[in-house]
Amino acid sequence: MRKRLVLLGLLSLLAACESTTQGLSNTREGIAPPPGTARITEAVDGLVVGHRLMAAGEFELALTAYTRAVRTHGLNVDVMSAIGSANLRLGRLGQAEKFLQRAVEQDPRFVTAWNNLGVVQINSGNYRMAKASFQRAFGLDNGNSEEIRDNLILATRLIKENSAEIPEEYNFMLVRRGNGRYLLLGQ
Repeated sequence: MRKRLVLLGLLSLLAACESTTQGLSNTREGIAPPPGTARITEAVDGLVVGHRLMAAGEFELALTAYTRAVRTHGLNVDVMSAIGSANLRLGRLGQAEKFLQRAVEQDPRFVTAWNNLGVVQINSGNYRMAKASFQRAFGLDNGNSEEIRDNLILATRLIKENSAEIPEEYNFMLVRRGNGRYLLLGQ
């Protein structure tokens, strides 16, 4: 018990010796940079930073950069498309679709937004909507993008694979049951 009191007393003395002018301060000054270092006075555009982060696979940081870009650019088509694309890469399909849909409503000729909207729709299982979005992007791009063409082919294939086609060997007959009711019979 006595050792604890002595230790507590020593800690109190050390705390009392702390000078209020030293220690942590809010001056935000560090060591001086080396001579000849360029001084940066403007921040880099949030869209540029976001695009670089997307290319590096840092999708969460890219989304943060795109969100910051709203302050300088406003919520324009480029920013909405970028935010939608980052959300798509993060697997947030609902948010991605919302931003990409707004982007194509604001600029119906924005090829990238149409393609990315199609990717969201195909990942959501909306193959017919995805095909329509890819067709729009492909047409606006004059068929110049292999990626969009491949996406369109994939959507078409998925529609065909998931269609509920009735085999030809079934012959169905419609039989009237009375009071406007009908029954479908297979033979």
